[in-house]
Amino acid sequence: MKAVLKKIAKEKPIFIFAFFFLWIKTIVVGFVDFNITLENPLQFIILLLNPIPFMMLFFGWIFTRKPSRQGSYVLLFSLLCTIVLYVNGVYHREFTDYITVPLLLVGSNMADLQSSILTLVEWKDIIYFVDIVILVAVFWMKKEQIKAIPKYSFKQLVPYFSLFLILAVVNIGLANIERPQLLTRSFDRELLVKNVGIYNFHLYDVYLHTTTRAQRVFASVDELDEITEFMDEETIVDQDDTFELFGAGKGKNVILISAESVQNFVINNTVNGEEITPFLNELIKDSFYFEEFYHQTAQGKTADAEFLVDNSLYPLSRGSVFFTHATNEYYSLPEIMVEHGYFTASLHANKGSFWNRDLMYETLGYNKFYTDDYYEITEENSVGWGLKDIDFMEQSVQHMVEMPKPFHAKLITLTNHFPFDLDDEDKFIDEFDSNSKTLNQYFPTVRYTDEAIRIFFDQLKETGIYEDSIVIIYGDHYGISKNHNKAMGQYLQKEVTPFVEVQLQQVPMIIHIPGFEGKKISSVGGQIDIRPTLLYLLGIEMESQMIFGKNLFSKEREELVILRNGSFITKDAIYTRNTCYSKETGEPFDLDGENPCSHYMEDVQLQLDYSDRIIYGDLFRFDETLMQVRIDKEMIHFDNVRDVDTNRILN
Repeated sequence: MKAVLKKIAKEKPIFIFAFFFLWIKTIVVGFVDFNITLENPLQFIILLLNPIPFMMLFFGWIFTRKPSRQGSYVLLFSLLCTIVLYVNGVYHREFTDYITVPLLLVGSNMADLQSSILTLVEWKDIIYFVDIVILVAVFWMKKEQIKAIPKYSFKQLVPYFSLFLILAVVNIGLANIERPQLLTRSFDRELLVKNVGIYNFHLYDVYLHTTTRAQRVFASVDELDEITEFMDEETIVDQDDTFELFGAGKGKNVILISAESVQNFVINNTVNGEEITPFLNELIKDSFYFEEFYHQTAQGKTADAEFLVDNSLYPLSRGSVFFTHATNEYYSLPEIMVEHGYFTASLHANKGSFWNRDLMYETLGYNKFYTDDYYEITEENSVGWGLKDIDFMEQSVQHMVEMPKPFHAKLITLTNHFPFDLDDEDKFIDEFDSNSKTLNQYFPTVRYTDEAIRIFFDQLKETGIYEDSIVIIYGDHYGISKNHNKAMGQYLQKEVTPFVEVQLQQVPMIIHIPGFEGKKISSVGGQIDIRPTLLYLLGIEMESQMIFGKNLFSKEREELVILRNGSFITKDAIYTRNTCYSKETGEPFDLDGENPCSHYMEDVQLQLDYSDRIIYGDLFRFDETLMQVRIDKEMIHFDNVRDVDTNRILN
């Protein structure tokens, strides 16, 4: 083995130079753009080791090619790896996540995402490609020498590939020592990249994508029965004393406002001495306000929030259900509302194809989707991603006036979206002063959205819709990622630890029912709980629902919120990054001893796993009751069409 390595070093020094450059670059990007933190020497060893086996494998293959092509292959391989590093580095700057195969399926969104992506590109990024330029120059000057490099047979490289296998096994072994059952935690991409490296992560992601696509083929009714049994054990029956609000909104219009990127830390808070959300601060006094309510979205962001609310299932950890499983069978909230006499609509002043909504909404059973075609959009009333929230709210109320009653309408705001651009005339408060432009601009756009919601309520009252409506306002996902923790720490005047990071995933959850006194509710809740809570308020009883959410007003509800990355929150503790923290002190418990998180570990994993299996296997197609409902609806539709056709013929 030693002799072979010496031979390679002697005969291919230029290639060794390329290998070394790429290895160093991968490590540096891990620290700089991926923000990888090390907690012990073993993690440092793993970080240094994990790119090497992957690179050795491909360089070994290159060594077996024709001498005239080896230089080109090395350049191409180095360029492809650099592109992988760069696109992940840019994406990670704002979303603290990595590109996955399902995420690439949302390529049709790229035109709309252009302004956000360009904001993330920096001049220093040219450093990513410096070694490529140097390699091109060196290879050009040494092209005759490179052509003379010998080709090796696989037999000659057996010691080399043996070393590759040894290093790969050592890497996986050390990674599993550092984090047991690492490869079962596919939802925790930070952990995977940290331990197996960015290149191996993408190979594993391709494997996951292939296997999950095959799950539908091999799914069976037995899986659905297993999950149903689990659901029956988890189901909580409300006790008599919890029924004080049952049917409180019976027959009323339902208005859901998805407040783009609004986090809960802005509520009842100020910047530069001015209130950030003055209207919402007043509204919660006359509303049911859930003080500890979390978003549970993943890569799908707003689309994930919609999926959570409509289906009370967890989003996928990779990509967006709206793209990957838009043709599945679901028994959604809009479908239930239609069954109970509601007209259902979603209003969003963007393209209908964005996030594949036009197809997904049809699957979910919405009666109508008000896209940008239904709004008057000009340069003057647009900013950032499109129509400003105030104009959106004003025009949406006019659509509601014309809707059949009662209606179930979901409004998706836009203005408070990264990179949080806003015209000067629309800034009701000044920006914050920190080293983060993103955080600084965030506060004025949140304030603008707050003003838009105030105007919306005023117009609901003017048009007479207000008194006959329930209004639910929820934040869809975080606005400020953990890459801005230093600036957030400056604003919050405390260090943003992993414990605080989870707390910052709280978003507003406000339920306003005219005529009811306001109440602050301190129990833990999440977006997955909105659907059963709304149906409870409407007095709609569902005998069997394949859902993971619980009625937020139930006094018997177990307080557990599961985040898509495997973190979870209970009444007394927060679990994240393999650490259980006391909510009272913020200090970690000893995971090897008694702690309040251990009781929930198995249940958390089961819920995420079962939800994934429902989606990947399209298991609702095996639900005989649901399928019978589908058949009955089709027959009614067919009879109606036949009657119309018969009447047309007779006439």
